[in-house]
Amino acid sequence: MNDVSFASLLTPEGRALLDEVRGTEPAQELAVATRLRRDHPAELVSAALGQARLRQRAAAKFGAEDAERMFFTPNGVEQSTRTTVATHRALRLRSLGVRSVTDLCSGIGGDAIALARAGIRVLAVDRDPLTVAVAHANAEALGLADLIEVREADVTEVDTQAYDAVFVDPARRGGRGRIFDPEAYSPPLSWAIATALKAPLAALKIAPGIPHEAVPAEAEAEWISDAGDVKEAVLWFGTEPGLVRATLLPGPRELRGRGLPDPAVREVGRYLYEPDGAVIRAHLVAEVAEEVDGGLVDETIAYITADELRPTPYASAYEITDRLPFNVKKLKALLRERGVGVLTVKKRGSAVEPEELRKKALPKSHGPHSATVFLTRVAGAPTMLLGHPAQRHAS
Repeated sequence: MNDVSFASLLTPEGRALLDEVRGTEPAQELAVATRLRRDHPAELVSAALGQARLRQRAAAKFGAEDAERMFFTPNGVEQSTRTTVATHRALRLRSLGVRSVTDLCSGIGGDAIALARAGIRVLAVDRDPLTVAVAHANAEALGLADLIEVREADVTEVDTQAYDAVFVDPARRGGRGRIFDPEAYSPPLSWAIATALKAPLAALKIAPGIPHEAVPAEAEAEWISDAGDVKEAVLWFGTEPGLVRATLLPGPRELRGRGLPDPAVREVGRYLYEPDGAVIRAHLVAEVAEEVDGGLVDETIAYITADELRPTPYASAYEITDRLPFNVKKLKALLRERGVGVLTVKKRGSAVEPEELRKKALPKSHGPHSATVFLTRVAGAPTMLLGHPAQRHAS
């Protein structure tokens, strides 16, 4: 999609076509396109069908109601912040007294929308003309144009002094895919940090895999997961320097780091805790281990074991029924004996592919029961821990 084809979607004819192709299934696209091209320009039909496809993909991030009204680019769908995460960040900014934000590298406007809905005035800046046009259309479509000003500019040349806070979301994808070096972001992370340090308050969205040693001392670091999936990390400036936190959505649930030493390794007990991904990325496994009075199964593995069940929102608990050395034949025999027909395979510290193990270990005559097997290391040795999600029993 280019600027011209996108502009055509905003015309009365384009909007009517978007309504007509809404919900078109991939298998129907050719027939629908052939029919519509009899009465409409081929480029406009292609643009409408492409937009319908993007809206369907975007529903997972933005919700079906918003996605059906918004406009997207392929990169915009891929790189935009999920609405739940953007809303969490916007509400925190509002709670910090922020009433205006400069949103640098704003993309199609996902974060700007969440900020505006939190009652915050936004200057959304991006240098790509098509992306800017889409962001402007989205502000209009959602009735937020009074709060969102969209500007086409180089973010490094924007004066942010008139705003309470700065939000920066550097591009982390290039022509060859995902970029892992923070200095290869566009703009580089070092520029984003320098800009943040000049602002009264700032938030930088970064990849969750950023090394902890790359977090500046002036920053608070937050790792965010949504429904168990790690989505991003944020560096906050002007809040609590040195603090590390894990935020779990929905909720939100917040686990703050207390600088605890690594938990001790201990024998596998009755229960195994699998910490949330945000907890692991934030290096807060020790905080969860203390909460459940547990230790590690291995010094290099983020699985916690304990003798008692102490439910926590920061980890999933499993009751372990069997521990055995890694051996597919023994596992298969045990599953047959237990009548297991549904096997969930989880791994940490194992090179075995879960789907491959599932095919080899599940008996051909599937039983009525289910089980979970953890492929891991215990005291350095490849081990299988068999169990099921733990439930607190009534006393």
